[in-house]
Amino acid sequence: MKKAAAIIPARFGSTRFPGKALKNLHGKPVILHVAEKASLCKTVGKVIVATDDNRILETVQSAGFTAKLTGREHRSGTDRIAEVAREIEEEIVVNIQGDEPMIDPESVDLAVNELLRDENLMVSTLRVPIGEEEYKNPNAVKVVTDKNSMALYFSRAPIPYHRSGLEKMRVFKHLGIYVYRREFLLEFAGMEPTELEMAEKLEQLRILENGIGIKVVTAKMDSIGIDTPEDLAKAEELMNV
Repeated sequence: MKKAAAIIPARFGSTRFPGKALKNLHGKPVILHVAEKASLCKTVGKVIVATDDNRILETVQSAGFTAKLTGREHRSGTDRIAEVAREIEEEIVVNIQGDEPMIDPESVDLAVNELLRDENLMVSTLRVPIGEEEYKNPNAVKVVTDKNSMALYFSRAPIPYHRSGLEKMRVFKHLGIYVYRREFLLEFAGMEPTELEMAEKLEQLRILENGIGIKVVTAKMDSIGIDTPEDLAKAEELMNV
């Protein structure tokens, strides 16, 4: 089986939670939880943490994982992983966010397998069903797909709107894990930001606005992104169960 490379972007200067990659979660830094989960993916043969900070670099390397120091000027995690992706040989690159310590390896494998099966597919990602509270939360990105599970739109707004009530339908939250064909990732990183992307502050809309399809796979379980100290406390609570 072809093996993908998982590249984990991790910058120190998060706006809402500076240094979150190094915060202690269940006995170890958040970034090490992510690296360990990435290494459990059967379709992944290489794991690299891409960071702009020597403290993260040293923490990752001291735990036995590979880390690369990148430029500090990158606008996004995608730009950061693209810098590292230029130096590798793998055809498929998995972008696993550095603040997703509870990502499910089996679900990542499902997304990678979509690109292994379909050579014309450039990008895949994950979704999970959600309830009414997350449906109304602008921090939870919603995704709507066609009958072939190709993305129609991503939004912070509660989409799709159902006039008969939410209980009549399933709605989905987007999980920010992306699987790219390496050649497309490098092309994507060079594209100019688009109007919808800037309005919603959702980078994946740049892909759709440029006419590229995104396959959306239903994950086996939800994941928690660590954006705030409250998220960290919630993740700690779940890990203690």
